Amino acid sequence: MALSNKNLLLMTDSYKVTHHVQYPPKTQFVFSFFESRGGAFPRALFFGLQYLLKQYLEGQVVTEQKIVEAREFFRAHFGSTDLFNEYGWRHILDRYNGHLPIRIRAVPEGTLVPNHNVLMTVENLDQMVPWLTNYLETLLVQVWYPTTVATQSQAMKRTIMKFLEETGDPALIPFKLHDFGYRGSTSVESAGIGGAAHLVNFMGTDTMEALVVARDYYGEPMAGFSIPAAEHSTVTSWAREVDAFDNMLQQYPSGLVAVVSDSYNIYEACEKLWGEELRDKVLNRNGTLIVRPDSGTPEEVVVKVLTILGARFGYSINEKGYKVLDPHVRVIQGDGIDRLSLMDILANMKIHGWSADNIAFGSGGGLLQKVNRDTLRFAFKCSAVCVDGEWRDVMKNPVTDVSKRSKAGRLGLLPGYLTVPNVPDTENLLKVVFENGRLTRPTTLAEVRSLAG
Repeated sequence: MALSNKNLLLMTDSYKVTHHVQYPPKTQFVFSFFESRGGAFPRALFFGLQYLLKQYLEGQVVTEQKIVEAREFFRAHFGSTDLFNEYGWRHILDRYNGHLPIRIRAVPEGTLVPNHNVLMTVENLDQMVPWLTNYLETLLVQVWYPTTVATQSQAMKRTIMKFLEETGDPALIPFKLHDFGYRGSTSVESAGIGGAAHLVNFMGTDTMEALVVARDYYGEPMAGFSIPAAEHSTVTSWAREVDAFDNMLQQYPSGLVAVVSDSYNIYEACEKLWGEELRDKVLNRNGTLIVRPDSGTPEEVVVKVLTILGARFGYSINEKGYKVLDPHVRVIQGDGIDRLSLMDILANMKIHGWSADNIAFGSGGGLLQKVNRDTLRFAFKCSAVCVDGEWRDVMKNPVTDVSKRSKAGRLGLLPGYLTVPNVPDTENLLKVVFENGRLTRPTTLAEVRSLAG
């Protein structure tokens, strides 16, 4: 059953409440689709629909109490009860016990689909409620967010992988981009679904709500991992910065530990504190100290920090000809990381002879917040209607913007990613994932990760 106690009848745009009388007389069925019309990436990594279905649409989502609440809500909102389709919602309650007579087809989550192709279709299954298809648009289009985060995260993964292949060890990729985005998200829910989208591609996160979403909605007991780490408050509260550093080594005598080191002077901290006073403790420790700069121009600071640490702790030259720090020391850059700065940092490291093995990245706003629905230009459009037993194609074709021309027909997706009308079920890459209030093809994060690659 749906996990949200919110009223689905209220989870739409105001104007959609009035649309049930706007379709042609004798309209029976409405067929709509969802696609990316282009944007920042050439392909979209589809993810997050199952969360929306389980959270909001599954099970009995229409009740007498919710109908009454909606009627009074819309009376106050519109100044009239005549605009609310109480009859239609009561039909769903009485005929289907509040389960939605809707069929949703979609590509399997984790599929990377070229833009301008259908990702999902929605159609009503009861001719008494043709308005229901697009009533759900507002909620279903919100799959744009986890899909965009997953797409951007994978693009960042490809960037890091490129430099690992050129300068280091590609097997290190799962933990090279860490999610620092919880506090910068717009809500706990956005942190959860956005953070889960990142975990399609990586294994590192500090966004614990993402782990809850992955567990509760995608069957993954523990989707991501983290390590002990200092913040500025736990460093600057000590009278001497070196004592704070030493305490971290004492509290965590083995394994990975990250210590923010720019509270005062990142270069002096690397050269004199880590590199002189605490050098022997770092080298004798059974684990790896991860030094974290957190200010300045990232591509410049990272290279200078690596150079200082290399001079103090030593480095080797790997088989690809690049410098790799002593294994007791690494760096994480968690400030100012987005898909563009990531490229700049890694490129500058390569120019100066440093392997990408030496660094991991943490990204917050650049991972979960520097996106919007137009990043991949997502749209949900009606493409066919059935009126008095006859199907007709529907499309928009504005003379003022050719890019907003929409597709027509009851669309499907052929292998090779070709969107065409009237695709047989046996050939259609879009599979029924939801029908009559029931999730029909549940997936797991493990399956999503396997598809995403």
